[in-house]
Formats: sequence, structure tokens, C-alpha cells
Amino acid sequence: MEEIARPEEMSELGSAGGLFTGERLHAGDPLFAADLARHLVAYRHAQTLAQAKRVLDAGCGDGYGTYLLAEVASEAVGVDREARAVAVARERYVRSNLRYVACNLEELASWNDAYDVICHFQVIEHLVDPLPFLHAARKILAPGGVFIVTTPNRLLSRVENPYHVREYTGPELQDLLRRVFPRVELFGVWGNEKVMAFENARAQQANRILRLDPFGLRRYVPRGVVEWAYPRLARLVRRRVGGRNTGAITEADFSIRSETDGALDLLAHCRTDA
Repeated sequence: MEEIARPEEMSELGSAGGLFTGERLHAGDPLFAADLARHLVAYRHAQTLAQAKRVLDAGCGDGYGTYLLAEVASEAVGVDREARAVAVARERYVRSNLRYVACNLEELASWNDAYDVICHFQVIEHLVDPLPFLHAARKILAPGGVFIVTTPNRLLSRVENPYHVREYTGPELQDLLRRVFPRVELFGVWGNEKVMAFENARAQQANRILRLDPFGLRRYVPRGVVEWAYPRLARLVRRRVGGRNTGAITEADFSIRSETDGALDLLAHCRTDA
């Protein structure tokens, strides 16, 4: 089968066809290059554990990360509840060992397949009750396999996100995951000075906009209005903090360490062996 959208071409894909919400990223938008690099560092980390393995990307979005996993995996499957995102993934990111499925994450409990690596990147903060999905992930995790989670570190979150149900500190995430997985190792995804300068400027601009609503009336507007406004405000914020120059931030500006308190994101390895 023809392979489409090689990783080195991702920056050239543009925004056409992607499902942009201001939260759900897609490759190719220069305004969000810094955000994308932050996401991709987790996929590059997962690649080191996915060599010749069966891999599941639970909450794959429009598929750019699953495509990277398929670069090294024997088989990669991307799952997302949003059918439109899966349709984009099927069109834009094609490999012979890669497929996409539209379903709710809890439905994975009914699957009979087993996966050596399950990725769940920047999704758990969107789940009202993550436990049904976590139990499903444990059920389909192969013996000796690893379930990898990333999520924003609440201690470093300075910008309100209407799509996040709950953000976690390191101890909170570890406690949640240990309710399902007997072995949890916690790491942090860190940004260098350039990344932190961008994050600080982004927070300053976003909070300047939010000060226009001192009574918090935005919390009472219809969801459709939020989904219309949020991506437009996200673009405005990034234009104000440097616009296309944010492309200067790449994966190389992030690192993964054992410390978590000052990290932008939390990253956990979960295993079923004690």
C-alpha cells in the first residue's frame, strides 16, 4: 500500500482537512508548531518502546502520532471517539501496518486483541470518569506490556482550558493509575528556556483576554458558542506571542526527566506486573 504523509512532510500538510478545535491539534499549522512539538516528544518516546510491537493509540485525534508509531511498530491502531478525526486520519496518514477505528475508549474492553504498547496522550484530562477506560486498557494490555499516559501538569497550567474536565498533579495522577495498574513510574516532560518563555507569554496574553470577562459569564454560555470562540481566541493568542515564529520551537526543546514538579506534562509508564 502507498505510504502517505511521511513525518518529515508533516510541516507541509497545512490545515486543510484537519479537525481544529483549539484543543485537538493537527499537523501543519505553523501557529501551533510549539504545541505540536510538545505532543510529538511523547510519541518519539513511545517509539523507543514500540519497536516491532503491536501498538494502540487510544485517543489518536487525526492520526499524526499514530503514523509515527507505525513507523517502527509491527502493527499500529489508532482509536478516537470522533468519527470526523478518524476520517481525516484514514485519508492523510496511510501505512500498510496502520488502521484507525472510531469508537468510545470504554468499548476497548470488548476487544479480544492484546497490545504490547498502549498510548494515551493528552486525553485523560478530558474524561469525566477515566476508570472504565483504564480498566479496558489493562484488559487488552499484553503480558509485559506498557500503558503510557501523558497529561498536563496542573501545577504548571496557567491558561484556562474549557475542554479539560480535570487536570492532575503528579501524586494525583499516580494515585489514579495505581487504582488499576500495580506498577506506575512517573516522569515529567520539560521545556527549555525558549519553551517556557513561550508558555509564559501565551499565559499572559490568554489571561489578558479573560480579564474582559471578570464575572466568569463564559461558563454559562452554550457549549456551541465555546467551541466556536475557543479556536479563534487560541489563534489570536499565538499571533500575539510570535505567530509563525513559534515554529522555532521543536521537539529538541523538550526533555523527559524523572522529576515532575516543574514539568509541563506528566508522563507515566503503567504495567500489570507488580
